[in-house]
Amino acid sequence: MNHLIQQAQFLTAPRDIGTVVPCFTRRLDLRGPVRRALLQISALGLYQAAIDGVRVGAFVFAPGWTEYGKRLQFQTYDVTDMVAPGSVITVLVGEGWWGGRLGWNDQQARRRTALIAALSVEYEDGSREHILTDESWRVLTTPIRFSSIYDGETVDMTAPCEDVGPAAIYPGDTSILLPQEGEEVRETETLAPIAEITTPRGERVLDFGQNLTGYVRLRARGKKGETVELSFAEVLDKDGNFYTENMRSAKNKILLTLSGEGEMEYNPTFSFQGFRYVRLDACPSSMTSADFAAVVVHSDLLRTGDFACGVELVNKLYENILWGQRGNFLDVPTDCPQRDERLGWTGDAQAFAATAAYNYRVDRFFIKWLHDMAASQDEQGRIPHVVPNVLGPDSCASAAWADACTIIPWQLYLTYGDEQILLDCLDMAQKWVDYMHGAGPEEFLWLEGTHFGDWLGLDAPEGSYKGSTDEGLIASAYFALSAENLVKMGRALGRDMRAYAELYDNVRAAWQQRYAVEPGRVLGDTQTGYVLALAFDLVQDKAPFAARLAEKIRENGTHLQTGFVGTPYLLRALSDNGYADLAYDLLLQTDFPSWLYPVTRGATTMWEHWDGLKPDGSMWSADMNSFNHYAYGAVGEWLYTACAGIRPDAANPGFRRIHFAPLPDARLGFARASLATAQGLVSSAWWYEGDSVRYCFTVPAGCTASARLGDRVLELSPGTHRF
Repeated sequence: MNHLIQQAQFLTAPRDIGTVVPCFTRRLDLRGPVRRALLQISALGLYQAAIDGVRVGAFVFAPGWTEYGKRLQFQTYDVTDMVAPGSVITVLVGEGWWGGRLGWNDQQARRRTALIAALSVEYEDGSREHILTDESWRVLTTPIRFSSIYDGETVDMTAPCEDVGPAAIYPGDTSILLPQEGEEVRETETLAPIAEITTPRGERVLDFGQNLTGYVRLRARGKKGETVELSFAEVLDKDGNFYTENMRSAKNKILLTLSGEGEMEYNPTFSFQGFRYVRLDACPSSMTSADFAAVVVHSDLLRTGDFACGVELVNKLYENILWGQRGNFLDVPTDCPQRDERLGWTGDAQAFAATAAYNYRVDRFFIKWLHDMAASQDEQGRIPHVVPNVLGPDSCASAAWADACTIIPWQLYLTYGDEQILLDCLDMAQKWVDYMHGAGPEEFLWLEGTHFGDWLGLDAPEGSYKGSTDEGLIASAYFALSAENLVKMGRALGRDMRAYAELYDNVRAAWQQRYAVEPGRVLGDTQTGYVLALAFDLVQDKAPFAARLAEKIRENGTHLQTGFVGTPYLLRALSDNGYADLAYDLLLQTDFPSWLYPVTRGATTMWEHWDGLKPDGSMWSADMNSFNHYAYGAVGEWLYTACAGIRPDAANPGFRRIHFAPLPDARLGFARASLATAQGLVSSAWWYEGDSVRYCFTVPAGCTASARLGDRVLELSPGTHRF
């Protein structure tokens, strides 16, 4: 499809201006009254556009982050009411994800930023005019002297703005431009500080009460040359001091030099931070904590799900799951928002995808990212560890990470019933399964390659981040899962999938032969090994394997040992196989390791490590210890689908048919959940009255449902039903 913007040219500064953010500007010499004006705009970097000083649109960090070189989004804004003869358009362009350093080893070098735009004007007399980016635009320097995703922003309001000259043409590829696909990133909430703290070191610190992703907005006033300097942290250390070691090399610094010309409002333009605490390293004496606010920023997703129960710690866990999703769904599903990473890790995303789709409407968000995943897939069919891929061609093809290409599309189809999702992803999924099929000497097992294993599993050998579960067991289990998902995707589209169904059967049989070493035992005897055997339906008789998993958990003091691979399926493996009581035992544990342990330690988001903050207040490590890392929030799916019991139907996706299968537990007292679907609101609730359990289910108009109550299965018509 051709778009007007593709007729424009990419522009860059005519000479190197270092780290200063450039401003591209042009006077709009319009011929008369305007009936309609549309602005199409994008950048290699991040842009913020204004007309006569009024910002265009509310998209923060536009145009978003894509697989540069193959895909670049542009946005279209109706600016009819903003333009007039003599208007001036200005566009700031920062490095963002395009030119700034990305990755813990600076895997991406600095590159020149570039702007492209096209203004289409229809006059009242019916004539038209197109104003495109070309060498008639000029470039100015700005007070933003430095701006970086990781390192923050430096703004000097005393710095002169220099006219650098006419813009230069940048050799960008206009064929990769495409209309906005994902959700826009927006400012969604503003929080005031809940306290001002003086730490034992004498530091002045603001506590916003919530670990979040975004930036600080401040009202600054002071003398010319005075500065406001801010640092950011997620937690305080055991002594109550400001703690930044877990940021690694990310500086996360805001430095604002004042002009002395009255009060100004400021927030970073092209940088964001992950934080709860803000240290005022420098601040004019005239400014108070009331001059600071935390602005929450994330992809503008529609909230669809809700959950509550009679245990407040579990309710707080659920809130932390929501905040973890908000903090890491910033145009791409990132691992964390604070350190020198913030990358679109595929493993984290696939683990959390089902929970994500209950909490918020995420189809557009994920579809855009899946398109980037397909664009980043190599000729061998390998999927990179992170999307967009900034880690290089060799950082790819890890089991459970790359399998995001089959897990997420199938989950989206179950949730939304949109066949186009499967059509868009089927080829990618097939190439990935074909790669695994030929990845080693064993045709139906995947025994080679470099994998993350059961990442951060608590049964890891000393000095390792990987749990003890055999990597071939994990890789071959995901080989089976992705083959099965591929078959389901193809059949939903009416394709002949007999060859891949046979492949799945062979992989499953080979897994049983190699890893189900004796009745009720898997090779290695790890919790995660049993979880995968049960959750992925890899064994014929599940009962002895479920019994051994339960025994392993009890032997460990009724505690989990699972990492990123086993944890998302742990409670399901138990509750689907007759151990719902034990699943609740794990859910309700409050000491380490457990989902509720961080809650008891004051967590407001999900932690990367079960013991990121140890009982004595010390840190698990400084190297890899994010306090906003949503993967373990995958337990949210179990709260919706098992505790409250709202499950989709693969034959009637999009919740056109619902399966209610709640699992009451007296320790919770009650539980209720709801989900806004395309058909209407689906809800499930149960509560105890004495020794009796009451149920209430709501089925939207035009839908059908079943309800499993103990040994009974009832068919439900649209409406509200009480039992």
